[in-house]
Amino acid sequence: MTKKRTIGAIVYHVLVLFGAFIMIYPLLWMILSSFKPTNTVLPTAKQLIPTVWTLENYRTGWKGFMGYTFATFFKNSFFISILSTFGTLISSAFVAYALQRLKFKLKRVLFVLVLATMMLPPQILMIPQYMWFRRLNWVGTYYPMILPYFFAIQGFFVYLIMNFIGGVPSQLDEAAKIDGCSYYGIFFRIILPLITPALITSAIFSFIWRWDDYLSALLYVTKPEMRPISLALKLFNDPSSGSDIGATLAMSTLSIIPATILFLIFQKSLVEGIASSGIKG
Repeated sequence: MTKKRTIGAIVYHVLVLFGAFIMIYPLLWMILSSFKPTNTVLPTAKQLIPTVWTLENYRTGWKGFMGYTFATFFKNSFFISILSTFGTLISSAFVAYALQRLKFKLKRVLFVLVLATMMLPPQILMIPQYMWFRRLNWVGTYYPMILPYFFAIQGFFVYLIMNFIGGVPSQLDEAAKIDGCSYYGIFFRIILPLITPALITSAIFSFIWRWDDYLSALLYVTKPEMRPISLALKLFNDPSSGSDIGATLAMSTLSIIPATILFLIFQKSLVEGIASSGIKG
C-alpha cells in the first residue's frame, strides 16, 4: 500500500508540474525572449533559452517615445491604480457594512442592484459612460478612471467584503453599542480591523485590474504624457510608427513586476481572504 501511494504521489506531482509548465510557458517565453536581440526574437521563437543575451531591449524600451521615458508611464499607472484602489476599498467597505449590518428600507432592492452590476458586461456600459463623462468634460483627464471607484461601482468587492463581515459575530456590535459606540465607531473600531484579509484581497485584485486596464486608457486618455503602461505598450507596435518586439517584451516584463511583488508580499492574506469569504456569510 505504501509503495502504491508513493507511486501515485509521484505521478500526481509529475502531472501537476507538467501542467504548471504549460501554463507558465508563455510567461517564461516573454521574459527570456526579452533578453534576445530584437531581430532574433521571431526567428528563434521556438527556442526558449537565448543563445545571445543582451540588455539592449531594456535600454531601448526605457527610453520610451515622443520624448517621454517609460518612467513617466509607470508613474501614471501607479497614480491611477493606487487612487482607484483606495476609493474602491473605502466605498466598498462602507456599502458592504451597511448592507450586511444595518436595517433600512429598500435594503434588499439595493443588494439586488449590487449583484446586478456583477452580471453586466462592462462593454454594455461603455457608450453611455463615455457620453456621460464627455458631458462632464472629463474626457482627456484621469477622472473617469479614478472618481467612479469612490462610489462602490464594483459589486464583486462589495459582495466579497459582505461575506467576510457576515462571519464577524454580531455580539461584538451589541457590546460596542452598550459601550456607547455609534455605527461609525463600530465600523472603524470593530469591523474594519477584523476584515483586513478581505480588504487586502480586494486591494490586490483592484490594483491588478486597474494596472491592466487598457480599454479605459484608450477611451479617456488623449495626451501622450498621461498614458499608463497598458496603453504605452501598444505604441511599441504601432503600424504607423514601426514596431520593436524586443522592447515590447522587455517593458512587458517590467510591467508585471509590481503586481507580482504585491501578490508575493500579501499572498497569505490573499488566500485567507478568499477562503474566509467563501466559507463565512
